[in-house]
Amino acid sequence: MDSGFGGHGWAFPVGVTDDGTIRTTSGDEETVRNAIWMILSTSPGERVMRPDYGCGIEDHVFGEVGPATTAGIARDITEALQEWEPRIDLLDVQARQDPGDRGVLLVEITYLMRSTNSRLNLVYPFYLE
Repeated sequence: MDSGFGGHGWAFPVGVTDDGTIRTTSGDEETVRNAIWMILSTSPGERVMRPDYGCGIEDHVFGEVGPATTAGIARDITEALQEWEPRIDLLDVQARQDPGDRGVLLVEITYLMRSTNSRLNLVYPFYLE
């Protein structure tokens, strides 16, 4: 169900379609998924007009894979999404090592869309190397 609250705009990351037009996104679920991805991919201080926007997970990029790093990443993501994405209720954030690549943490984010009461998840790959 699309309540129209999500709007319509450029997709993130910005790119072009096969016919050469700018990739766009529309609908609540897709727009929120893109917004979450953008929050996680933006470091605080990156945006001149909004220096506090983003998520500080890049501070963990050289961290040793272990409980302290995964807990720190989960905490930073939880705080950022609670601050910057009001269209969701965050249910869970779990970070675990990718079994196929020791330099990658897979961060599973489970959330509830407030507009539709849909339970969704997103897996965000975080590269430690």
